[in-house]
Amino acid sequence: MEAAVRLPPVRLQVHWTERAAHGVLVAVALLLLVGLLLPLGAILSQALQEAEGRSGWQHFRSYLASPALLGSLWNSVWVSALVTVIVIPLAFAFAYALTRSCMPAKGLLRSITLLPLLAPSLLSAISLIYWFGNQGAARGLWQALGFDGIYGAPGIVLAECFATFPHALMILVTALSLADARLYEAADAMGTRTVRRFFTITLPGAKYGLISASLVVFTLVITDFGIPKVVGGNFNVLATDVFKLVIGQQDFQRGAVVALLLLAPAAFTFAVDHFVQRRQTAMLGARAVALVPRPARGFDAAMTAYCLLVCALMLAMFGMAVFASFAKFWPYNLTPSLDHYTAGIVDAELGGAVLNSVLLAACTAVAGTVLVFLGAWVLEKTRGLDALRPVVRLMAMLPMAVPGLVLGLGYIFFFNAPWNPLNGLYQTLALLVLCTVVHFYTTGHLTMVTALKAIDGEFEAVSASLKVSMFTTLRRVTLPICLPVLLDVSRYFFINAMTTISAVVFLYSPDTRLASVAILNLDEAGDTGAAAAMAVLIAGTSAVVTLLYLLLGRWVERRTQRWRRR
Repeated sequence: MEAAVRLPPVRLQVHWTERAAHGVLVAVALLLLVGLLLPLGAILSQALQEAEGRSGWQHFRSYLASPALLGSLWNSVWVSALVTVIVIPLAFAFAYALTRSCMPAKGLLRSITLLPLLAPSLLSAISLIYWFGNQGAARGLWQALGFDGIYGAPGIVLAECFATFPHALMILVTALSLADARLYEAADAMGTRTVRRFFTITLPGAKYGLISASLVVFTLVITDFGIPKVVGGNFNVLATDVFKLVIGQQDFQRGAVVALLLLAPAAFTFAVDHFVQRRQTAMLGARAVALVPRPARGFDAAMTAYCLLVCALMLAMFGMAVFASFAKFWPYNLTPSLDHYTAGIVDAELGGAVLNSVLLAACTAVAGTVLVFLGAWVLEKTRGLDALRPVVRLMAMLPMAVPGLVLGLGYIFFFNAPWNPLNGLYQTLALLVLCTVVHFYTTGHLTMVTALKAIDGEFEAVSASLKVSMFTTLRRVTLPICLPVLLDVSRYFFINAMTTISAVVFLYSPDTRLASVAILNLDEAGDTGAAAAMAVLIAGTSAVVTLLYLLLGRWVERRTQRWRRR
C-alpha cells in the first residue's frame, strides 16, 4: 500500500480589509504609546535620574523629609476628602429628587446644574473672589460665619464643590434611575416604613454609584490646578507645588517626584473604581419593572425647595462672574460696560488666544472622535493581532488615572528632549491637540465601546457570508447607528478642550496661547475683571456650541434614526 502523500499546508490569504483594520489597530497603539506611555516613562526617568552623586531614590526621600512639601501632600488629601464628604450627600439628594419625586421642571433644574461643565473651574474661584473677597459683595456674611477671608482652604473647598457637583450628579442620577419597582411594591405590601425602605433597598441599590461618584470627586479635586492657583493663597497643594517647581524654580527632578506622588492617589482611586465595577451586578433584570414615582405633596414640595436652593446657589455663583465681567470698575462703578472684554481681547491681545482655543477644541473634537471610534471599532468588530488587543485596551483605560498636570509635565520631558525626533512638535498646536485627545480619551472610548457592543455581531457575520467588505458594513450600518453617540463624544471633546487648563499649562507658546490659560495670567497680573470676562467668554462659546450640537443631533435623528421609531 502506497504511503499517503503529504500535501503542503494551504495558506489562507488575508483580505486587504483585514490588513487595513490591523493597520488601524497598530496606529492607535502607537499613538497611545507616544502620547501616554512614553511621556509617563519620561517622568519616571526624570524622577530617578542621578545627580551630583545622589541616587534617584534620594529625591523622594528629600521630598518626604521636607515639612513644607509634605504638608502640601496632606493638604491635598484632606481637602479632597472634605469636598467629597460635602458634595456626595448634596448630589445624592438632588439625584433622588430627580428620580424619585414628581417635582415640576426637572429638565430645567438639571440643566442648571450642568453650567459648571461649560466653563473652566477657574470661574467658580473668580466668582468667590467677587462674592467674599476683600471687596466682595457678601464679605460681611463670610466673616460672620467665622472666616477671615476667602483665600486658602475655605475658598478651595467651596469652589471645588461648585465645580465637581455636576460630575457626581450625573453618576448618581444613573445609579438611582436603575431601580426595580417590584422591590418597592413588596416592601409596601409588608408595611415597611419609608426610612427602612430607603436604607434596605435604595442605598444598597445605589452603593456602587455612590462609590464611583466619591472616587471621581476625590480625583478631580486632588488633581485640580486652577482653583488652588486662584484662591489657594498660601495654602499649598500638590498641583500648585508641581507648577511652582517646574515653572518658578525650574527644578524638574523634584517636579517629577511631586508629579508621581500626584499620580498615585489618582491611580489608586481608578483601581478601586475598576474593582467596584467588576463586582457590580445588574440592577434591572429581564422581568424588572421600571420605577415610576408617585405624587406626594409634602415630599415633592420639599424636594422642589431643595433643588431650587441648589440651583439658586449655582446661578448666584455663575451669575456673579457674568455680572462682574460687565461691571465697569468693581465695586465702585457697577455700570455695565465692555471694558473688561476690551482689556482682555484687544489690550492684552488675547483675541488670538480665544481663536486658538476654538481651533484646539475643533481639532480635538474631530481628531479625538475619529481616533476613539476607529480604536473602539477595531477592538470590537474585527479579529486578529490578539496579542496587541489587551495592550490597547489597557492603554485606552489609563488616561482616566493620569491627571492632566502630570500628563503635561511628561510631554515636557519627552517631546522637549533633544534626542527625540518628535522634538519639532513641542509648543505647537498639534501637540496640544494630541495631549488633549489623550487626556480625555478614556471616557470617549468607553462610550463608543458601549455603543458598539449594543450592535449585534450578526451584521458582520451576514456581511462576510455575502462577501461584503467590512468597510462597506462600517459605512452603511455601523456609522449610521452610532452617529448620535459620535456627536456626543465630539461635543465632550470640544467642551473639555475649551475648558482644560492643567494638561496644557506647560505646553503653550506665545503663538499658541489659549483662553483658559490666559485666565491664569490675567488673574496673576491682578486683572480679575478681564479674567472673569475670558471665563464667561469660554462658557458662552461652550454653550453656543452645545446648542449647535443639539440641533445637529435632532437633524441626524430625523435623517438616520427613523428605524428607532415605532
